[in-house]
Amino acid sequence: MKKLLVAGLVILNALNVIGQGKNSIKFSAKIANRNSDTLVIKGRDNFRQVIPIDKKGVFAAAFDAPQGFYVFSDGTESSNLYLKPNSEVNLTMDAKEFDETILYKGKGVNESNFLAQQALKDENFQKDAFAKESAEFTALLDGKLKADTESLEKGDFAPEFKTALKRSFESFHQYAAEEYERVAKANKMVGKASPGFDYENFKGGKTKLSDLKGKYVYIDLWATWCAPCRAEIPYLQKIEEKYHGKNIEFVSISIDKAKDNEKWKKFVTDKKLGGVQLFADKDWESEFVVNYGVTGIPRFILIDPQGNIVKSDASRPSDPELDKQLSALLN
Repeated sequence: MKKLLVAGLVILNALNVIGQGKNSIKFSAKIANRNSDTLVIKGRDNFRQVIPIDKKGVFAAAFDAPQGFYVFSDGTESSNLYLKPNSEVNLTMDAKEFDETILYKGKGVNESNFLAQQALKDENFQKDAFAKESAEFTALLDGKLKADTESLEKGDFAPEFKTALKRSFESFHQYAAEEYERVAKANKMVGKASPGFDYENFKGGKTKLSDLKGKYVYIDLWATWCAPCRAEIPYLQKIEEKYHGKNIEFVSISIDKAKDNEKWKKFVTDKKLGGVQLFADKDWESEFVVNYGVTGIPRFILIDPQGNIVKSDASRPSDPELDKQLSALLN
């Protein structure tokens, strides 16, 4: 399932409360349809535990780690977990249904199961509630905060965990409300003429949006320092390849700072990035970026051959919905 913007709030807020000292942890995982032969667990203060798969197809390791919040990743997707003193954590999941199938068994895993279930709740909420009218959305959001808090209070969880999660719920509430307003504004732009740009082209000279009139234009706003942006690149390259020769241009606009222009050029060269590679003139303050109300990247925009906005906040290349939409428009 698609990772959503608010899904990372739990770990971003909770990492601040990792305990002191080290505690022995036993960890194992059996993963169907795995994306990698290595799992990585990361935490505060540069904590990093790499767990390779063994001959039996199990990821297993014993290590010391402070009590608190961590992230595990299979190289493609990631999820939050909570490690307690002398825990014995046994994870099972299917990587093809990552969030939906995470299950922890063993000793000291209540918190981790709660985090996994909460991530799925948050994802489903944003998918469903964001389509509602303003008043209904607000009621649903308030109800979610109340229900999440009640569920947390009923659980047998570490006090530090409860404190951190309450803060996380409040952050989710605030961020979701702001995100809803941003999406509503973006939707109002649909069908209107797109703001323009005139930016440095990696291949030389400058390129204007008007130069691309007559074709659909799929724009990727990104930066070399942005990990989620970089994660979309392989998917974008596949989409570019699939629709090569069709009536569409794929345009990537870097909002790196001017001092990092050479870094951008090197990145484009090293990664063999395709499409039209442009460099914005004033990073976050670039007129095109400001006119679209961009507050986070990656951000994707789809424009029609007449220069009008089809989607001011389009699906990511990693989202199957993008392929469906482009196929409907171009085939």
